[in-house]
Amino acid sequence: MLIDLLNRLSDPALPGTDKLALVEGATTTDAADLDRFAKALQDNRMLPMAYTATDVAWSPDTPGDVTANVTATPADAGAGPFSFPMEFTAKAGAWQLSRKTADLLLSLGGQAANSTAVPTPTSTR
Repeated sequence: MLIDLLNRLSDPALPGTDKLALVEGATTTDAADLDRFAKALQDNRMLPMAYTATDVAWSPDTPGDVTANVTATPADAGAGPFSFPMEFTAKAGAWQLSRKTADLLLSLGGQAANSTAVPTPTSTR
């Protein structure tokens, strides 16, 4: 279920207005940000993205929420996979991305959308 939610959020063919139910507390003003996030992924040759979630556990901070370490593997093999801790909240029998996690991801998507070039990965060795 969590992976399906992430696939839908990153799908540029799905309008931002159709993604509002996937994000905790999202309003119509968030739709453009959701569109920009998916477009940034597409423009930077990251799609389709393959997601895996590990270390899924109940949130120590928010009862009823779960946390997971999500690894995203971009379509562009040169970009390499990256991991991001995420939190999800349950609402009406479905999972939503927590507002806190969504705000972090959308700010990263906005930075990528404003970039004029695809960054070159650097080695941490």
